[in-house]
Amino acid sequence: MIVVLLNVYLVILFCLVKFRIVSFNLFWKVSPVIVLLFLLVGLFIPMNWGAPQGPALVVRNSVAIVPNVAGEVIDVPVQANTPLKSGDVLFRIDPVPFQAKLDALEAQLQLANLRVAETTRLQTTGAGRSFDVEQAQAEADQLQAEIVGAKWDLDKTVVRAPAGGYVTNLALRPGARVSSLPLSPVMAFIDTADTIIGVEVPQIDARYVEPGQPVEATFKFMPGKVYPGKVESILQAVASGQTQTSGSAVAPGAIHTAPLVVRIRLDDAEFAARMPAGTTGDAAIFTDHVKAAHVIRRVLLRQVAIMNYVIPF
Repeated sequence: MIVVLLNVYLVILFCLVKFRIVSFNLFWKVSPVIVLLFLLVGLFIPMNWGAPQGPALVVRNSVAIVPNVAGEVIDVPVQANTPLKSGDVLFRIDPVPFQAKLDALEAQLQLANLRVAETTRLQTTGAGRSFDVEQAQAEADQLQAEIVGAKWDLDKTVVRAPAGGYVTNLALRPGARVSSLPLSPVMAFIDTADTIIGVEVPQIDARYVEPGQPVEATFKFMPGKVYPGKVESILQAVASGQTQTSGSAVAPGAIHTAPLVVRIRLDDAEFAARMPAGTTGDAAIFTDHVKAAHVIRRVLLRQVAIMNYVIPF
């Protein structure tokens, strides 16, 4: 853009000299350099913090599916990359061992309840002790609690979708044995309930960015198009500013100025929901400062949108 503006000035200067409107003296000879410095210092450098631009990335929350119980998988009705609703069945674990445990506990509970009734009857007639009644009741209550846990285990043999979304990279098949270890997920579930679009803004340009400011974004997924939106929030931490609990002293290291991440939301929610996770692009944020540069930033962003037709990276 700066080259275009400078060339426009050169054409105008040529016409002024050609038609003898101005004399081509030393001032007009060096004027292109003056104009170039004016554009750099007065417009294009301030534009970076008045209307910062940065790479954008579409991400979605991924849930590692780990069953709550271990066992053999008997059914996997879900298909990869197929939209699912919250509560849809992902896979089923063989319920026979869990049903057998539940039946055994319920049988023991019936016997325990009978023992409570008998000890109570003996205690009321003076032939039994209160301790025996309390002990029998405690055993019955314990079995009741174990039955609740057994029912929960039985219910968890059917693993369901935690939210709206889809399963990707599906490799689970009937006959596989799964465990409840947290380090052994069996599926990757992509939650599509919320689309997260993050824009990386250099720290030097992020000083005036605030929630609610207008945004324009273009994506490789849809070249040639620009989508309006709003700044949703500015993430208050990046990895380089994170500390973790440890028993070690501070280890000095090289400090890198990592960009800050601004979360935006597009006005076209339907298009945002349709974009695959990992979609990349560019976005510009229009602050309340250096408004004269906003038009130039919009033009530059549309140039990027058009170049997306031919630039694959």
